[in-house]
Amino acid sequence: MMKIIPAKTPDFVKTMFPSFIWNIDTKNKVLYLTFDDGPTPDITDWVISTLQEYNAKATFFCIGKNITKHPKLFQQIIANGHSIGNHTYNHLKGWKTKTKAYIESVEKTQQLIDTYDQNHNAENIDRNSNQASRSNVRLFRPPYGKFKPKQSNKLQALGYQIILWDVLSYDWDASVSQKTCLKNITSSAKEGSIIVFHDSIKASRNLKYVLPKVLKYYSQRGFRFKNLNTSQNTITL
Repeated sequence: MMKIIPAKTPDFVKTMFPSFIWNIDTKNKVLYLTFDDGPTPDITDWVISTLQEYNAKATFFCIGKNITKHPKLFQQIIANGHSIGNHTYNHLKGWKTKTKAYIESVEKTQQLIDTYDQNHNAENIDRNSNQASRSNVRLFRPPYGKFKPKQSNKLQALGYQIILWDVLSYDWDASVSQKTCLKNITSSAKEGSIIVFHDSIKASRNLKYVLPKVLKYYSQRGFRFKNLNTSQNTITL
């Protein structure tokens, strides 16, 4: 992403792409935290632990390659009740990738997600768990927030919900100070906002400063943090 992209997504951009999900339309004090690029050792597990302190749920847009490298960490995300989204297998640049290869990358990652999710649900059934199945979740966020119209159309035809964002933290940008990163969120996020963080090495400095403060700031103002989920191809709260 380029720095010219504002932290707060302008309304006119959302209206240009109405089939994408930018925020959840609600008057309830709810925020939707999302984390891209993981799972990453020592970062994703820290995120999970930090969220747990506030009884917060989130959505992790995972890279397939990282799922393969760190399966136990990926399973930890699922076991803690968070939702999983697809972020391609190799963090592909859609505008530089042929559509066939792009779709194959997404589908390869989705197969990994579905396999781990189904295994987790099977274990819960064996333990008489009441936790609902999330195997129908098919959320997708394009790396860099960009892909070709043909790619997005094909993915939507395959049943994927395209999740973009209302607020960018800019946590991955080393030129953005920790305080500015925090302000990007607190000056912009409101009821129903989808907020982007990254559970990556590059973002860790800003993330570890900002996330606890965001959780505390909004919790004190009566907000809850929920994960994105789907039911019959519709985003639900």
